[in-house]
Amino acid sequence: MTAHWRKSGRALDRCVRRALDIFSQLIGNARGNAAVEFALATPILMATLTPAVDLGIAFSEQSQVQAAAQAGARYALLHGWNSTEISNAVTNATTLAGLSASPAPAQACGCPNGTGITTGISCNVVCGNGEYPGTYITVSAQVNYVPVLPYSLLGSNMTLSSQTMVRIQ
Repeated sequence: MTAHWRKSGRALDRCVRRALDIFSQLIGNARGNAAVEFALATPILMATLTPAVDLGIAFSEQSQVQAAAQAGARYALLHGWNSTEISNAVTNATTLAGLSASPAPAQACGCPNGTGITTGISCNVVCGNGEYPGTYITVSAQVNYVPVLPYSLLGSNMTLSSQTMVRIQ
């Protein structure tokens, strides 16, 4: 019986040693670590990049809205007052869907002062500097922007707008 225990004890030692060898190989093996790290980091990366991309898209669309308002003002400067044509120049200046010349282009007389232009005065009065008022056209453009994801700070959508004023006379 003693020989039997010795024989089975040696077999048990070999099994334990073999299990310890396999276990130490698994601990030292780095295969698959990159995939696990990537799987853990991806949600954090996406949670950071999505708002950054969304903000970039919003800035790009705001630039296009500003360019559209400036295109309407440039049209008014070159061709004079025509509300419909100025509005068309705004909407045709970019490929943004839903862009509008809103509020509609407005024409007013005004006198320059030290801080800006005083509008809403009669075109026949004399300004403080001794000159007659100029004719100013205000051009506006706006578009509704819907973020990729709804953010609690921004809400589900926002209006991007721009306004430009030009003196034509």
